[in-house]
Amino acid sequence: MSVLTVKNLSHGFGDRAIFNDVSFRLLKGEHVGLIGANGEGKSTFMNIITGKLQPDEGKVEWARKVRVGYLDQHTVLEQGMSMRDVLKSAFQYLFDVEAEMNGMYEKMGEATPEELEKLLEDVGVLQDALTNNDFYVIDAKVEEIARGLGLDDIGLDRDVHDLSGGQRTKVLLAKLLLEKPEILLLDEPTNYLDEQHIEWLKRYLLEYDNAFILISHDIPFLNSVINLIYHMENQGLNRYVGDYDNFQNIHAAKKQQLEAAYKRQQQEISQLKDFVARNKARVSTRNMAMSRQKKLDKMDVIELAKEKPKPEFNFKEARTSGKLIFETKNLVIGYDEPLSRPLDLRMERGQKIALVGANGIGKTTLLRSILGEIKPISGTVEQGEFLHIGYFEQEIKSSNNNTCIEEVWDEFPSFNMHEVRSALAKCGLTTKHIESKVQVLSGGEKAKVRLCKLINNETNLLILDEPTNHLDVDAKDELKRALKAYKGSILLISHEPEFYRDVVTEVWNCEDWTTKVF
Repeated sequence: MSVLTVKNLSHGFGDRAIFNDVSFRLLKGEHVGLIGANGEGKSTFMNIITGKLQPDEGKVEWARKVRVGYLDQHTVLEQGMSMRDVLKSAFQYLFDVEAEMNGMYEKMGEATPEELEKLLEDVGVLQDALTNNDFYVIDAKVEEIARGLGLDDIGLDRDVHDLSGGQRTKVLLAKLLLEKPEILLLDEPTNYLDEQHIEWLKRYLLEYDNAFILISHDIPFLNSVINLIYHMENQGLNRYVGDYDNFQNIHAAKKQQLEAAYKRQQQEISQLKDFVARNKARVSTRNMAMSRQKKLDKMDVIELAKEKPKPEFNFKEARTSGKLIFETKNLVIGYDEPLSRPLDLRMERGQKIALVGANGIGKTTLLRSILGEIKPISGTVEQGEFLHIGYFEQEIKSSNNNTCIEEVWDEFPSFNMHEVRSALAKCGLTTKHIESKVQVLSGGEKAKVRLCKLINNETNLLILDEPTNHLDVDAKDELKRALKAYKGSILLISHEPEFYRDVVTEVWNCEDWTTKVF
């Protein structure tokens, strides 16, 4: 049975086409991985099927009375709402039923006997609906899910605007879980999640009986939970049965077949054109030439898709730093309250260190304390000499009206136009992306613009806070290669062992220092 049907979908932004005549069906129980390079339109597709965006052409049809749950990487949580408010909003439809029932009670005072009987009957139906959907134990259910995801440690009455990226993702996941939808739509759910909760989400999806569509560049995670791949490429959408590894094998074979057919056809076209050119003027061979020309005119010419630009990240390196990178003495990090016990940490030139551990324990706070961006609660941080620091922040909340060109030019005013465009193109951005405003780009394309600024500054210390979030597979692989080749020092936060394991020389588990209880 089809849960979702998409017919002849076409959509674009300005003169940039995203989809051209795309069709798609989601069947009951299918676990779909939606994959493709950054900027191919995965999040746009999600926004179209959820009705947030109207397509230029085509139809989107959901099965009747299907409840859809959408975990969106760009969801904005309103300032002033507590985590408890957001989690309870999962039951909004039940609060609406309660309001409708209370309205009926108010009407009873002025109702005729016949109307009263009908109202009592309707109230009974609504009362049953509330009881059957656990309306009267909502608070207990909220507390239970919050405990499972570690949200009760943060405090359910905390304003959602003050949460880190990981904490916010967990709140949205918890809300989704409480909603118990028939269909799950998940856009990059592992971004900002720590390893422990990625594992929890993996188990949840493996046991999930209904259908879901999952966008993820975390291939081990994707492979473990899906049974179908839809690949988004060159304005189209193609279906592959099996996991990502199976898709890669079939896709590579299809590409080779197409390239071989293209070469054969180009050879045939060349021979036909040559024959026509040599024989059309001669009376005795004109008919044969015309026949070959007709064959040429009717030929369905094979076109190879343009190769997407592959990113190249080569970090510019500054002069060698001093032996000491940083040293902390009795450092206690935090804002209003301590997030760590007193820390005596030391990092020396050439070390490449990964900081790991659950969300909310202060990994980003530690980085910002070392950089001097926030004051520690107590203790000291001493930075070494001759440091040229490149800092990649986990998320940038401020809106950006610059084009990509302006963004890079502001950072490097001495560059000429060719150098700016070339720097962005080397990071895997197409001409259309380069000329667009930063705010209309996908998460992965925005990350590539920020990486462009980072690699073109001379550095000897890289401080990277979840740099792989939103990056597609090619960009992630290239970043890994570039970090392995980097001669300077690296301090890195990452939730992907597959990424950092081959890059770093040691791993610091921040859970060993935290004051948080798990």
